[in-house]
Amino acid sequence: MIDETYEKLEERAGDVDADDDARLESAAYQLHNLYNAVEDLLRLVATVFENQIADTGRWHIKLLRRMSHQVEGVRPALLSSETYRLLDGLRSFRRFFRHAYTTSIDYDLLIVNLRKARQVKPLLERDVEKFLEQLGAP
Repeated sequence: MIDETYEKLEERAGDVDADDDARLESAAYQLHNLYNAVEDLLRLVATVFENQIADTGRWHIKLLRRMSHQVEGVRPALLSSETYRLLDGLRSFRRFFRHAYTTSIDYDLLIVNLRKARQVKPLLERDVEKFLEQLGAP
């Protein structure tokens, strides 16, 4: 799902123009979807290792933080500090997008977050490979 969302994101953001509200909104929606797909991966890991977050207040940030820390004797960290930082920025953008009912998408803000999404892709892939390797997964 993450790879498919990246493809859609690149498709929608390819020729994004500051004056094209529909394209800005479409690219922003794909950024929103990208973070959701990554968050689903994080929740899956948390569930498998019984590292769930019972407190539903601020669970999005708590989940992201937990996945950047090793749980001694249970699992290695899933995310590096650099990946965490970029994903936290995308999490903030997703939060903004979810609550921006009457606000237009700011072109500069979108571009900053597109850069973050593009930077995080190889880092996330590396982190997942390292995580699986540390678990001894084939």
